Amino acid sequence: MDVFQDTEMESDNEDGEWGMVDRMRLWRHDALMQHLYETAAFWGDKILSWTNDPNDAFWLAQTYFMTHQYARAERLLTRPFPAMTPKVQNMALNGLERGVADDTTMGSLTADAKGKGKEEHPHTSLMPQLPMGDAGLMQVPEELQDSVSRLVDMSVACRYLAAQCQVRQGNWTDATEMLGEANPFRHSAKSGPAVRNVDGGIKVEASMCHLRGILMLKLNRGDQAKLCFMEALTLDVKCYDAFDQLVSGEMMTPDEEWEFVQGLAYREQTQEDADFVQLIYTSQLRKYKHAEEHALTRRRLVEEFGLSDNPDVLFSFADALYAQFRWADCYAITTRILGLVSIHDSTMPLHIACMYHLNHLHSKLFILAHELVEREPENPISWYAVGVWYLASGKWPQARQYFSKTSLMDPRFGPAWIAFAHTFAMEGEHDHAVTAYSTCARMFTGSHLPLLFVGMEQIMLSNHLLADEALNAAYAACDGDPLLINELGVMAFTHGDYQRAADLFQRSLELAQVTRSSQMSWTTTYLNLGTCYRKLKNYEMAKTNYQRVLEIEPQHPQGLGYVGMVYHHLGEIDKAIIKYHEALSIDPINGHLIELLNLALESDICCGSLEKVFPGGEEAFRAMMVSLKTKVLDAKKSKVDKPGADVAMSVG
Repeated sequence: MDVFQDTEMESDNEDGEWGMVDRMRLWRHDALMQHLYETAAFWGDKILSWTNDPNDAFWLAQTYFMTHQYARAERLLTRPFPAMTPKVQNMALNGLERGVADDTTMGSLTADAKGKGKEEHPHTSLMPQLPMGDAGLMQVPEELQDSVSRLVDMSVACRYLAAQCQVRQGNWTDATEMLGEANPFRHSAKSGPAVRNVDGGIKVEASMCHLRGILMLKLNRGDQAKLCFMEALTLDVKCYDAFDQLVSGEMMTPDEEWEFVQGLAYREQTQEDADFVQLIYTSQLRKYKHAEEHALTRRRLVEEFGLSDNPDVLFSFADALYAQFRWADCYAITTRILGLVSIHDSTMPLHIACMYHLNHLHSKLFILAHELVEREPENPISWYAVGVWYLASGKWPQARQYFSKTSLMDPRFGPAWIAFAHTFAMEGEHDHAVTAYSTCARMFTGSHLPLLFVGMEQIMLSNHLLADEALNAAYAACDGDPLLINELGVMAFTHGDYQRAADLFQRSLELAQVTRSSQMSWTTTYLNLGTCYRKLKNYEMAKTNYQRVLEIEPQHPQGLGYVGMVYHHLGEIDKAIIKYHEALSIDPINGHLIELLNLALESDICCGSLEKVFPGGEEAFRAMMVSLKTKVLDAKKSKVDKPGADVAMSVG
């Protein structure tokens, strides 16, 4: 491959014998393909000593890069070489013309040439070998300065590789100067999303935009990074790295994601594969909205493209199930994915989260965490799994330690930041939790979840104005999450706006039906909706929603208690007493239920005998009440004072 486009068409023919340099280029290429990097570097160094050819220098730099010798590769790319005048002018490459700027010569990194080629016939050298100066720096004689140039000034492929070396060495500022703050080809007539790459590969221009975005992230310039990734994907839809940064890094809101991905120039850039690329990208988007479109996308990928067992397509199924709180179904698919590939970066957080939610899988989570740490100690997901196991065991400080380690290893790993904040919330440290969630919200600007959790913590702290602010900001980012709508309903209830609260709870349940969420997850929302109707004195609707809870979970103590309250309000004291008894049989030390039962019994005593509602009459009932009160007192004395120990009655 000639990254400098100094075409060798005149000598690149099948006639004639191969010389020593040609044969060694073949050795270099085969060594690279067979991962014999030291062999490739050894022969490549000899080739460069003979030819002083910038193309050979480029391939030697590639070899150094693959062996993590970044400083050595950068040094080679930034030393002077003979300046060459192209024999073919205005050759379009990657959508650009030669000579856009002094350093914009664009070469393709994906040509079919294998870094090997026929040796040119000897001719007069452009310049003698450049002498080495002090400290290994090139000292170019003054009379030769016009005829030499650095590789990074002759080829954009070399400039891109040099910037990659600087990034690997942590030289963010130098790499930014090498690439430029903005895309230098942006205003070229041959640049843009409608321009196809002439060799069918990926435009180096798009790769440079992606690398520029990585640098912006390193420099904590998130907004500019987002624009760079968007530009990279716009220029070349095949640049999956840019797509992954935008989606997995949650840089865009769900609506922005959808509109941007659907609006890319697929047909202009890759007409034959446009449908497939658009479908596979769509399948990776978040699943809060467009449920029907996502289902159709997955069906087409399976039926038309035969990807029923592809890990990425299976992940799309698992992600949709996780968004619906169907942990067991999601776990079944993630298990299948990990049976196909040992590690799948997108799937692992879902797999671990399902094991956390399903109590019977905690022991398997322990084993998985140990296996990951032994097999992949350098992978952040391994330590994240350890942290989740400690979280499942209620050991908040240890969990926090491992989540912190995970975020240090990969600062862009969102689940670790969220879980780190969860440890404070579960420990009752709501102020610290708010701080941690707020940090997460600043890092992942496209995700509404950190703002949602901030709002929930502010509700716990009774900071209602701050809770409203956080929840409204989350709603602006994503208006399709039923859990968020439920929290907005809680705030409306807190403000005494019961009708609006009822409307929000109803909408939350409707969204849950659209996404086909697990009904068990929404019993609290049904309770909340019933309580709103009870406050509005619409007792029939309240009873309907409470009974819906009992249909989902017949032994739900709060549902039974609330049904009893509705009967109490309707004057059906006997039925109320029966429901209170049923609730107390499940939760015998609930002080609220005992007080309500006392009120109902006092009302009933005024109206008649206890014989009809309690076997044994009033005397047996009094004995039972004394026993219950004794249990309550004993429980209060022995109860450990920890967050979440008290039994709440939902929003009521």
